[in-house]
Amino acid sequence: MAIWMVSVVDISASENRKKTKNYLGDREVIKQFYSRQFISFLLAGGLAALVNIGSRIVYSQWVNFSWAIVFAYVTGLITGFVLTKVFVFKGATQALHRSILFFVLVNVVAAAQTWLISMGLAYYVLPAMSVPEGYVENISHVIGVIFPVFTSYIGHKRWSFR
Repeated sequence: MAIWMVSVVDISASENRKKTKNYLGDREVIKQFYSRQFISFLLAGGLAALVNIGSRIVYSQWVNFSWAIVFAYVTGLITGFVLTKVFVFKGATQALHRSILFFVLVNVVAAAQTWLISMGLAYYVLPAMSVPEGYVENISHVIGVIFPVFTSYIGHKRWSFR
């Protein structure tokens, strides 16, 4: 009986290590950030981010900072989808409507990250650091846009462009 229990514990522990490795400690997760595809993703995302930031500056002429971030994110989202589909995940065979759906879902999470970080920095962190008011919105937005790069890449690779 004791031998059987040890075997069950060993199998269970082994299965848990496999699951943990796949989700948390897998070297393949890290390796994918050292690939040509990830560099292409960064370039496409960088251009989309510039469109996002530039359009936010334009939108800020007509709406408040919070809404300008939302509108700019949609503008960057459209730019990002086209660039990512054409230049990063060229071999994706998933149906276009499915790619669009998952692209939007992954980016809703990224938008929440961007908005929360931008607003937190703009209204709490940067003013507490005495950053001049004229720089606060741009600095906070740039940092907010950069933050979700890694989570977005994994999401798009696994769901948007399969």
